[in-house]
Amino acid sequence: MKLSKNLKIQIRDYIAITIGAFIMALGIGAFLTDAQVVPGGVSGLAMVVHYISAKRIPVGLTMWVLNIPLYFWGLKEIGKQFGIRTFVGFSLSSFFIDFIRGNIPGLGFIKLQDSPAIRDLYQHDFILAVLFGAVLLGIGLGIIFKFRGSTGGSDIVAAIMQKKHGWKPGQAFLLIDSLVITFAGLVIYFMKISTFKPALTLTLYAFILLFISSKLIDILIEGMDYAKAAIIISPKFKEIAEAIMDDLSRGATALKGRGIYSNQDREVIYTVVSRKEITLLTDIIKSIDPNAFVIINNVHEVLGQGFRRRV
Repeated sequence: MKLSKNLKIQIRDYIAITIGAFIMALGIGAFLTDAQVVPGGVSGLAMVVHYISAKRIPVGLTMWVLNIPLYFWGLKEIGKQFGIRTFVGFSLSSFFIDFIRGNIPGLGFIKLQDSPAIRDLYQHDFILAVLFGAVLLGIGLGIIFKFRGSTGGSDIVAAIMQKKHGWKPGQAFLLIDSLVITFAGLVIYFMKISTFKPALTLTLYAFILLFISSKLIDILIEGMDYAKAAIIISPKFKEIAEAIMDDLSRGATALKGRGIYSNQDREVIYTVVSRKEITLLTDIIKSIDPNAFVIINNVHEVLGQGFRRRV
């Protein structure tokens, strides 16, 4: 029995969301929680509850409990956008955090955060431990978002703020995460629960964590700058286009344009090449028309012949 293409895509997406949830949980559970460097959102609030309870209340369970009312709020305000993928995303990440930390009944022997290697990082290379946590968190979230998943929490609040008040999602995320990180820093300071560093230092680490993880999310969703797009304006557009096709084996598109100052119609060449070909492209253009006007942009993702295969 052959599976339909849509079912195959869904299976692939849920497998990827599961992998992403585990990687994210590894960053939070093994590296960040005991380092007391708090990410934003619900995971950060769950870590604060964990600290206040003298580490008796598990982080993953708290995340799941906090996400449930937000999930139903999102369903009410937004609708099916926050469906099964969101529920699966925050449930898996919550489960994996407690699994990694040994808080699942019968699995208390795991406790990756107590492994000699990680404890040594805490004691002798604290920054590296935080960087590992930030990278794992960013990669995990990036994979989840790439395959149309969600971890709830800030995602739901940001979507509601966008609908109700016209906020851009990025603004909402920044506000929510900044408030959570600041709140966590105050809790650590006034309750004097810091183990490794002063509360202010941990708060600054948390903002660096936020920056690194957000950049990794962008890279995973949009892709690396692995290609370059060039816009070429020259009266010798035919010669340049032929050289691009003959010497680089790349396609080129001629767009109709008009110079505003000269009020003359002209052809504008648009082409996309790999990063290693951009120097050869500029050399070709310079050899044909040294006065050509050239604009080169980074391209995150190119689908089609000669580039990434279409999914």
